[in-house]
Amino acid sequence: MDLGIAGKRALVCASSKGLGRGCAEALAAAGVDLVMNARGAEALEAAADHIRTTYGVKVQTVAADVTSDEGRAKVLAAAAGVDILVTNAGGPPPGLWSDWNRDDFIKALDANMLTPIALIKALMPAMIEKGWGRIVNITSSSVKAPIPQLGLSNSARTGLTGYVAGTARQVAQHGVTINNLLPGIHDTDRAASLDKGVSTAQGISTDKARANREGTIPARRYGTAAEFGATCAFMCSQHAGFMVGQNILLDGGAVNSTI
Repeated sequence: MDLGIAGKRALVCASSKGLGRGCAEALAAAGVDLVMNARGAEALEAAADHIRTTYGVKVQTVAADVTSDEGRAKVLAAAAGVDILVTNAGGPPPGLWSDWNRDDFIKALDANMLTPIALIKALMPAMIEKGWGRIVNITSSSVKAPIPQLGLSNSARTGLTGYVAGTARQVAQHGVTINNLLPGIHDTDRAASLDKGVSTAQGISTDKARANREGTIPARRYGTAAEFGATCAFMCSQHAGFMVGQNILLDGGAVNSTI
């Protein structure tokens, strides 16, 4: 399918690896030029070189912590006028409800709620002026079904979801859509970290921890970054202009719900 976005330009955050890279590659395959951001310069440049060589699109890199004021300023300077924004940030550490203090919550809110909102507010006016734009926030399946040990993530990402719900319906008339893409467990470093935590807590191997988790997913496997990216690219396409303020769950059926 021709997504109709060749020649557009996108900012994809945390795109040196994992789900962010999957989104960057899928957009590049559709002919979209990229501004790629991540904290680690080496991994970011390697990913950018691969995408340039493979897909023949223009790729600009900004190695910076987008959750900091200085880093966000650098990213926004490079991304001025983009047509597509994909926000993404790693989740805060797992734990118990009794583990977290106010500072822990502030860090989670900065990374997973306030930074995406700041990027949206900075880049969306130009999209409105052009009469076309796509914003996809990578959040989590936990906004539909909370994960007890990920209480920091549950809280911050649900806050972003509430902001998007109202804002998306205000700007849709201008040809700008905002939606959220909710991953379940995908085969990324984040999943490996969670499996390691379970392995340590339960005294089992990481392979066993992964197999146990896969057994709870109706698809009986972890998702891939490539299929996640393909979904993101469709949400950014010309064909998704009537999708407004939605939360698209991509979890292999793990969340057990009718709606």
